[in-house]
Amino acid sequence: MSTPVAKYRQDYVAPAFTTSHIELDVVLDDHQTKVTAVLDIKQLRVGEPLHLDGDKSLKLVELLVDGTPYTDYNRDDEGLTINGIGSCQLTIINEIDPKNNTALEGLYKSGNAFCTQCEAEGFRRITFYQDRPDVLATYTTRVEADKAGYPFLLSNGNKIESGELDSGRHWVRWQDPFPKPSYLFALVAGDFDKLTDSFKTRSGRDVALEIFVDKGHLNRAHHAMASLKKAMAWDESRFSLEYDLDIYMVVAVDFFNMGAMENKGLNVFNSKYVLASPDTATDTDYMGIESVIGHEYFHNWTGDRVTCRDWFQLSLKEGLTVFRDQEFSSDLNSRGVERINNVRILRSHQFAEDEGPMAHPIRPEKVIEMNNFYTLTVYEKGAEVIRMMHTLLGEEKFQAGMALYFERHDGQAVTCDDFVQAMEDASGIDLGLFRRWYSQSGTPQLTVKDHYDPSTQCYELTLTQMTPSTADQSEKLPLHIPVDIELLSADGTPITLKGAESQRNNSVLNLTDVKQTFVFESVASKPTPCILQQFSAPVKLFYDYSDEQLLLIIQKATDEFCRWDALQQLIHKYVRLNVTAYQCQEKLTVPEAFVDVLRAALLDPELDPAFTALLFNLPSTRELIELFDCADIDAIEAVRFWLQTYIAEQLEDEVSALITKATGIDKNELESEQIGWRSLKAQLLKYAAFRNEALIKREYNQAQTMTMTLAALTSANQAQLACRDELMRDFEQKWQHDGLVMDKWFTLQGTYPGNDVLERVKTLMNHPSFSLSNPNRTRSLIGSFCEGNPVAFHREDGSGYEFLSDILRQLNESNPQVAARLVTPLIQFGRLTKNHQSKIKEVLTSLADMDNISRDLYEKIDKALGQFA
Repeated sequence: MSTPVAKYRQDYVAPAFTTSHIELDVVLDDHQTKVTAVLDIKQLRVGEPLHLDGDKSLKLVELLVDGTPYTDYNRDDEGLTINGIGSCQLTIINEIDPKNNTALEGLYKSGNAFCTQCEAEGFRRITFYQDRPDVLATYTTRVEADKAGYPFLLSNGNKIESGELDSGRHWVRWQDPFPKPSYLFALVAGDFDKLTDSFKTRSGRDVALEIFVDKGHLNRAHHAMASLKKAMAWDESRFSLEYDLDIYMVVAVDFFNMGAMENKGLNVFNSKYVLASPDTATDTDYMGIESVIGHEYFHNWTGDRVTCRDWFQLSLKEGLTVFRDQEFSSDLNSRGVERINNVRILRSHQFAEDEGPMAHPIRPEKVIEMNNFYTLTVYEKGAEVIRMMHTLLGEEKFQAGMALYFERHDGQAVTCDDFVQAMEDASGIDLGLFRRWYSQSGTPQLTVKDHYDPSTQCYELTLTQMTPSTADQSEKLPLHIPVDIELLSADGTPITLKGAESQRNNSVLNLTDVKQTFVFESVASKPTPCILQQFSAPVKLFYDYSDEQLLLIIQKATDEFCRWDALQQLIHKYVRLNVTAYQCQEKLTVPEAFVDVLRAALLDPELDPAFTALLFNLPSTRELIELFDCADIDAIEAVRFWLQTYIAEQLEDEVSALITKATGIDKNELESEQIGWRSLKAQLLKYAAFRNEALIKREYNQAQTMTMTLAALTSANQAQLACRDELMRDFEQKWQHDGLVMDKWFTLQGTYPGNDVLERVKTLMNHPSFSLSNPNRTRSLIGSFCEGNPVAFHREDGSGYEFLSDILRQLNESNPQVAARLVTPLIQFGRLTKNHQSKIKEVLTSLADMDNISRDLYEKIDKALGQFA
């Protein structure tokens, strides 16, 4: 294969042609779907040919210009180049084979249904088109199929016509009046159960709501519908944004590469983020559905009505919409708990991305395969950049900026700079330096030193920022970092901040230089600083806290994130010390005060149980690896296991008492208090498993919801209890007919800490419920083993690497997107030993030598191998 060529943001050129309207006629067939596209082409620059993107799998039947057959074009693997035309009506007829489209891009079969996935560049698998986000057209789509097999024919916009045909076929025509890029196109045809409802907008319009699910699953769609109505109401109240079409549809499909897709008016969802009932879904599943339903709905304005000029601007819609869905979840649930969960994902995964070969800013500068940049950097760090902007502007000015953004750019494809400019113009706040967050990659390091002068009662905080070099950038510049602080007196009382007024906004310090000192006055005694309240910036903090200071923050800080983070810092400190002790074959220890603070949390009736649950959720081995320059994974896992068993031993009575107190919360109730208590009980069962196997069996057998069933099963799995296999067999027998529930079972199998887990995983690939062609099954078994079981995956003999290599070779042929996502643990090797890195290099070199390597895999493996040079 020829070496793929990178595209650069700086090389963007506006199209020479655009399409103002597209009339699509899609006649569905498993192997010979006929697509007729009539394009109203408008020439924007003369002297250039029209290039239409088109996958090599498309079978071109006929091309007409203004109704006349036309042959002055060139066809290659990238599409069509049509010569000698200007503004015209272009008709293209082609055929596609949805049944054999295993890549799950474009039009494909998901079970017995037809569905589409066009973001980022899937529309070119349906027909020849300018498949780029800055070509916005209105769409009219006619869909035709056999009525018995496909009674529902869906597409974007409003339904305007339908009819019957001979031979049992029928058709429906849809019209989307809002101009959109091709990536937002959707088509679904199948036989579903349909849940209907309606929503009255603030202006009084009635919007029809419809959720389509596989037959027999209607009872599992009610939570998704309730979440949708909550999202619509929230977007009106918080952002003053109202839905604009007459109907909003969601379709749940089993075979989907992503979580969901915000196609205008017709959202196609992975069934994982739609289907839920108390016996099949956990509280985490319920909250995930609420979040993802909200995310895709919020895209109607931040992504659909205003979209990206080019794919380098992806964070324009994704970072902003992640921020909006995080705020939605925070307003509906515990803001502190939501914030901690978001930060944990960022630190454990996005920070590692910054350190790896695929490091990039939230607005990348170059790309080979766009699918590879649907990353945690673009999404999660992108949301953090929006959150920092919100912190700097405040809610009122931020909302003014949003309003100006929509006023200026509704119906347009724009850039990240356009968004920042709207925020700047509406607020009057200079965001010039802040813009560097869009162009600079890496995780900044924030070092804090302090000094207290009792004679003047002045307290100084000196903040220094430094961003390490990354794979894509060697030189770094200072950023505008908002640092939210609280100062605590010796007894834990918050101290009113006086001084440094010109350098701060309330409690937020504006760090804009490499090094700045902030002086606070009238401080009676040396305080303890709580730094980065609510994690006000995505940075790594370095401050030499004493144990006493961390314990004070855990007990007295007003910000829940700071309290949780102080405990994490304490755990990190003693993991480091005990890893050294373990390697030296010395006794492992933690101070008594550490256990006492956990005991106090269990005994504190004022604490939110969901927050207490987070305190008892120890950092994973994957998270702890990030503490070491060269990680001894076996030692880290051994220390983590010891710490969990030690806590279980020391707090056995308190854990047992609280589990007993939580009896009765295992009900079909989604109130935050009930969810909090179930999450706490689930965490405590992990500790109880080391002391009371009979309790775990009883909890499993008596569980009334999937939340508590899985909690007991997870505890047995992680503690490797004797009853583990028995409970796993029971679960399998009950749920082997349900793929989504079996995903939970496969995940437990992949994360089982036993020495024979790799052999078990290989055997389970022949399980009747498993299929490598289903992304959900693949992620649950293979992904959980490679990402969530670092000890087994990184075995010294390299067997985990060879296993993943074999999987990647298969997926490279069938589904390159999934392959490229699974390769991540092979390319983030910077903290591994030389032996591990050597074996990884061998595997990556072998994969790179594949004759047919996909662009998706090529880009990541090529960059990873470049790190060995």
